[in-house]
Amino acid sequence: MNLETIIGLEIHIQLKTKSKMFCSCSNSGENEPANTTVCPICLGHPGTLPFANQEAVNMGVKLALALNLQINKKSIWARKNYFYPDLPKGYQISQFASPLAQNGHLTIFVKDEEKRIGLERLHLEEDAAKNFHTPEAVLVDYNRAGTPLAEIVTKPDFKTPAEAKLFLQQLRLIARYLKVSDADMEKGHLRCDANISLRPVPSPVEGPVGEEKLFPKTEIKNLNSFRSVERALEYEIKRQTELWNLGTPPKIQTTRGWDEKNLQTVEQRSKEESADYRYFPEPDLPALAFTQEEVLAIQANLPELPRQKILRFIKEYQVNPADAVVLVEDEAVADYFEQVMTEARAWLETNGDILGTSEEVWELNKKKMTKLVSGWLTSELFKLMNEADLTIKDLKISPENFAEFVVLLYQRKVNSSSGQQILQKMFDTGGDPSAIMEEEDLSLNEDGAQLENAVIKIIHENPDQVIDYRNGKTPLLKFFIGLAMKETKGRADPEKLAEIFRQHLD
Repeated sequence: MNLETIIGLEIHIQLKTKSKMFCSCSNSGENEPANTTVCPICLGHPGTLPFANQEAVNMGVKLALALNLQINKKSIWARKNYFYPDLPKGYQISQFASPLAQNGHLTIFVKDEEKRIGLERLHLEEDAAKNFHTPEAVLVDYNRAGTPLAEIVTKPDFKTPAEAKLFLQQLRLIARYLKVSDADMEKGHLRCDANISLRPVPSPVEGPVGEEKLFPKTEIKNLNSFRSVERALEYEIKRQTELWNLGTPPKIQTTRGWDEKNLQTVEQRSKEESADYRYFPEPDLPALAFTQEEVLAIQANLPELPRQKILRFIKEYQVNPADAVVLVEDEAVADYFEQVMTEARAWLETNGDILGTSEEVWELNKKKMTKLVSGWLTSELFKLMNEADLTIKDLKISPENFAEFVVLLYQRKVNSSSGQQILQKMFDTGGDPSAIMEEEDLSLNEDGAQLENAVIKIIHENPDQVIDYRNGKTPLLKFFIGLAMKETKGRADPEKLAEIFRQHLD
């Protein structure tokens, strides 16, 4: 049976406020001893009254605007009623009929193509406490109770698990750029429940049977990494496909948990409907109200977002799209790249050997300079950082020194092999690249006579390879160049060597 996958996500993002959603308790309880960042309000004591955290509301608005959601002029708090040990009041303060924002979208890059994912809503709510299960009892840490959350509900627009994973990664990046959350899935700052169902693909012969109809969905919980989301959805597609092929597709909505150890979903219970929670307006909190002017003021102060930065890097610096995505994945890396490019441009514009106006010089040379900067940054420097388990913020190499290093390569004062040695020394010591080049004697050997003698020596020592080359095995040129690089201790220009070899061999 030809089946189509329908996936939607429900995401909770823990907001990075100083205090909790409805009280003044510290929001850093995850780093404190159990049940120490609590008060009568977040513990649900009778007679206490909540008050909304303005910082959390502003963060919610920022996130909503970044996701192209429409801010409702009036949004109402609601009580979501259910009974569980982690819910001290017996209900959760959330939003239901009138959320903070609705009807938005986020564009993701899928195989270098853009895909728009629709968003139903974003609403604010408080988190529940954290349960610890032991053989003897269930222990509850209420430090997390009352932590501010932004819940984002997508439309069922994902067709593959890979798309869902890409969306979550992009959402995490946006939250970090906005500085509203660290959005670490491993720490529970970003949590995701995935809803999935299958349906028959319409047959051109039979007509649009099932084209719009959605079948009972399965909600998957316990997803604590991007890889878990992808694996769980892949497993569920396989499981539900088998049910469809047996003629027993899912008849009711169910909730299943992801078992990371056994790489399978396990049925937990039937899925609750909204009516089961008996929502009603929260009587102790006034509605949130926004004017157009207030929303526009927040929007005007939004930072440049990841997608905007990617498109600007491609246009402004002519960065390869794939490299642009890598550079923007970490805002600190993107900032470092731009600082290096500014220094490199300043060198180009002030170098007396390059003629033209500042703009002319930059336009003629920026593509080559960008390729050098992004290439050495995302390959060699990232490699050194990964081996040392360091981030760009820990780097000893200043943007000015990295730009100077790239200029040495641009001027062909050093080759790639020597460049790697210089970069390693810079990484270890933070030293000046020109000084390292001189101290280690790594500058390019431009003595034509020495290079000529090295080439002649290699040709005389390898007569069989010379005959093969002249008989058509031209790839042997790389073999000769390799020997010459060894002979010159890696200080020769491979292109210059290739030119001299051709003169003697052809």
